[in-house]
Amino acid sequence: MTMRFGLTEEQQELMAAVRRLVERRAGDQDLRRVIAEEPGYDDGLWRAMTEQIGVAALAVPEQYGGAGFTSLETHLVLEVLGAALTPSPLLGSGVLATQALLLAAEPGDCERLLPALAAGERVAALAWADAAGRWRLDGSDVRATGTDDRWRLSGSARLVLDGSAADVLLVVATTPAGPGLFEVAPGTAGVTRTPTPALDPTLRFATVELDDAPAAALALEARAALARLSSVAAVAVTALQVGGAQRALDDTVAHLKEREQFGRPLGSFQALKHRVADVLVSVETARSVSWAAAWAAARNAPDLGEEAARAKAWCGEAFEHAAGEMIQLHGGIGITWEHRAQLYFKRAHATAHLFGSAREHLRALAPI
Repeated sequence: MTMRFGLTEEQQELMAAVRRLVERRAGDQDLRRVIAEEPGYDDGLWRAMTEQIGVAALAVPEQYGGAGFTSLETHLVLEVLGAALTPSPLLGSGVLATQALLLAAEPGDCERLLPALAAGERVAALAWADAAGRWRLDGSDVRATGTDDRWRLSGSARLVLDGSAADVLLVVATTPAGPGLFEVAPGTAGVTRTPTPALDPTLRFATVELDDAPAAALALEARAALARLSSVAAVAVTALQVGGAQRALDDTVAHLKEREQFGRPLGSFQALKHRVADVLVSVETARSVSWAAAWAAARNAPDLGEEAARAKAWCGEAFEHAAGEMIQLHGGIGITWEHRAQLYFKRAHATAHLFGSAREHLRALAPI
């Protein structure tokens, strides 16, 4: 007996609806202009996706104002956004911050914070990475002091996705009891947010500095929740990678069909066919591995950590392969600012290191 995994009709229509909305908006908004201005994404498109489709509400339970689906549906939306390099708060707010609350916070805090995030009315950012850019399960470079409802945070967190524009800051801090999750008001005294230059201009990062900043404790023992969150984050990034790799492949094939050399389309040369075929195999395999990990995340499978590590390692290398061939097979134009190939190349290399490199995840699968 064989098992066949495929998307449902509703999931396919979800991806098609997001794709149509993105393509329609892309005709009116230039990507380079959008990423050069604050907040770094098309706010009109974000409102349309959250109000018309409910992309930020997909994985949020209905009792917290969500649609009551699973993280698999959010994963499919991220794949579509990854294909178009669409900047949005979905990864930072709709996945990282939302899942942090669902995994670690008490029901009362979820009832207070999640409805606005699910509706897209507010954007949240998760501050966790230390000075080396690592998500440590034992805490972070931020220290929490205090008792009961009187907590103060001091320290810094790097690589805070959408941290400059977020309305809500969720901070992982080290407490005497272990790693905890805290809520900090961005405009309060002792909070400084500094934009951080990134290789990929479609992703916005910030460094958050906390100097005796007041905070509300959401969870004082969050080690288990953070362990799962790190896997969820890695899986979500693979959706962006698969979408980007697929578009890189599609654009390269279209270019080889149109561009001629010696009176023949470039795509007719056997050597180039072989190179494109290799990319096709890696992209299709990456999609299968990514979907398998997303399925494990949606079901809270016991082997989620292994599936996430396997997917992040494979999909990162597949995207780098597809983007590298895109640059090579487009020739000189592929590296120019006017062509999008260089943006896919930058996205591939940036996401390869985001939430763990392939080497780190492979080491987790087979420690030596």
